[in-house]
Amino acid sequence: MNESTFSPGGGQPGAPARGQGSSGSEDVGSVAVRTFAAHQNASPTTTAQQSMDGRQVNAMAGNSAGDESAELADYSDPHRVPYGELPEGHFYDPDAEYEPDPEYAATLAPDAARQRRERIGPTGRPLPYFPIPGPVNEPGPAKIIAMCNQKGGVGKTTSAINLGAALAEYGRRVLLVDFDPQGALSVGLGVNPMELELTVYNLLMERGLAPDEVLLKTAVAGMDLLPSNIDLSAAEVQLVSEVARESTLQRALQPLMNDYDFIVIDCQPSLGLLTVNALTAAHKVIVPLECEFFALRGVALLTETIEKVQERLNPELELDGILATMYDSRTVHSREVLARVVEAFDDNVYHTVIGRTVRFPETTVAGEPITTYASNSVGAAAYRQLAREVLARCHAE
Repeated sequence: MNESTFSPGGGQPGAPARGQGSSGSEDVGSVAVRTFAAHQNASPTTTAQQSMDGRQVNAMAGNSAGDESAELADYSDPHRVPYGELPEGHFYDPDAEYEPDPEYAATLAPDAARQRRERIGPTGRPLPYFPIPGPVNEPGPAKIIAMCNQKGGVGKTTSAINLGAALAEYGRRVLLVDFDPQGALSVGLGVNPMELELTVYNLLMERGLAPDEVLLKTAVAGMDLLPSNIDLSAAEVQLVSEVARESTLQRALQPLMNDYDFIVIDCQPSLGLLTVNALTAAHKVIVPLECEFFALRGVALLTETIEKVQERLNPELELDGILATMYDSRTVHSREVLARVVEAFDDNVYHTVIGRTVRFPETTVAGEPITTYASNSVGAAAYRQLAREVLARCHAE
């Protein structure tokens, strides 16, 4: 397969492949994700070193750079957060010079070496270093994030699960709200929606029902779930006659605000009353966008809906970012769609880009996040980087 190029200057695809007589234009890859190297019998002193420019060097990752990997620093910094449930001797280095999944890495960058050297992301912009967040003393008040896109199959549920799990790894208390009658988020965490007696539907429609009666603990430490099933589809009809119907979810989540750092709502693929409820309750919106033309067409309608909710129902609502998913830099179409999104939304597009990999559908079958199912995969590292980017944007406010 010929290597395609992506021009960092204008963000336009179509430059000639390397070795075909290009006039100084080389293919530029992505530093959207790197992964960590974990060795069971690693020496306690064999850890990672962060240079002054923010790069991470991992001596155990097979980096043959020489001098850089020889200088090591201890990762026992008290300001760093524990990295999930890694076994003894393992550690997470978000920028390790190591790619354990070459096929997945190729979807993000045809030239991984240049990707690491120049730190140019697939969006065509220089990739900032997102620092590892420190621990928090106590949770709350929660930031509510709505994963929203009226098109189905763009990665909303996958992103909600894995972003929540990555935030939990960084010591944040996270609540996932399944607000889709299909119950895909619940299924993705190993819950059978048809066996549930109480769901988010009951929390919305039954007065006096406490959230603790509906909450479920997940296998991920620090992450809880408000599950859903087909019953929720009835709420959209029943809420029509309610007073302040758009604020029903906001009122239901209010008692939980001080128990969590983040509440992530997985919206249904429509712009109906349930989605408007989620936008009314949320502080921020993340729009997962498949790098495909039909997915791009609906973004304008979605942003118009967000603006209407801002004006009429929730002035605090903000578009936090557009998250490119299912990206494959080997196809011209993916690069063209991503370039158009960056051209239209600029800084509202996340630097982190989620590539295609079979690992994501496998995690759905397994009923767990990729951060635990395939913890050392590049897909897991992508959502860890997304979590760091989301935290960096929150702290920049």
